[in-house]
Amino acid sequence: MFKTRLISGMILVAAALFFIITGGEVLLFASCVISLIGMYELYRVYQIERTAAAFVGYSAAALYYLDLYFHWIPDTMVFVVVLLIVLLGAYVLAYPKYHASQVTAVFFGVFYVAVMLSGIYQVRAMEQGQYLVWLIFLCSWGCDTCAYCVGVKLGKHKMSPLLSPKKSVEGAIGGIAGTFLLTALYASVFRSQMGITSMQVLVLAAISSAGGVISMVGDLAASAIKRNYEIKDYGTLIPGHGGILDRFDSVIFTAPVICYLAKYLL
Repeated sequence: MFKTRLISGMILVAAALFFIITGGEVLLFASCVISLIGMYELYRVYQIERTAAAFVGYSAAALYYLDLYFHWIPDTMVFVVVLLIVLLGAYVLAYPKYHASQVTAVFFGVFYVAVMLSGIYQVRAMEQGQYLVWLIFLCSWGCDTCAYCVGVKLGKHKMSPLLSPKKSVEGAIGGIAGTFLLTALYASVFRSQMGITSMQVLVLAAISSAGGVISMVGDLAASAIKRNYEIKDYGTLIPGHGGILDRFDSVIFTAPVICYLAKYLL
């Protein structure tokens, strides 16, 4: 099991490096595909993954990613309102085929997975985005790794015993501190390439620390949904890791956070 997890993890990291370093249309397309797979996994939890309502969700996600490139939609609220109207229209016309909670789940899936995950592409497209984009992973996977290491050695107080019994308060603090140090080190190494000051290095570290806190919320939120529906993993696409949502649960939350904080604080 460990060997399988290690190999698939290495492949995942290699793929992430390729798509993020390449950027542009390649990253946009990859983000869209990953989002659609994640939405499929989420919709499968609600048993609607192959329904017409789910197809509306998939189509909306694809349209959203196309708009990131072509900028067709003048206002995000237009996208939100039209999607809601179309979904409710499908709900009414097909009544009583769908339960209201299933239609809500379709709407939720578009934003929870596709829109939030698009933050990776949006950060990569920013000025100095080729460097800033790695903050998303430093404050999600980096925080998770640091939290695990500290939690194993020092963890005594359970952070959320019902949702994730193995997570501790000490581990959480270690994860946030580790994220700050990792980002400060990373920003210092690439300081000249990024053209930032010493103060901005600390700002980036602080941004990542905030992202680290949010990443824990994302991790626990994904766990809560699985607990509600009594499933172990969202999928089996990544051997040893589960599905897209199992591996990207914290990234989904940190991507938009890093996007907005980097945009307005740097």
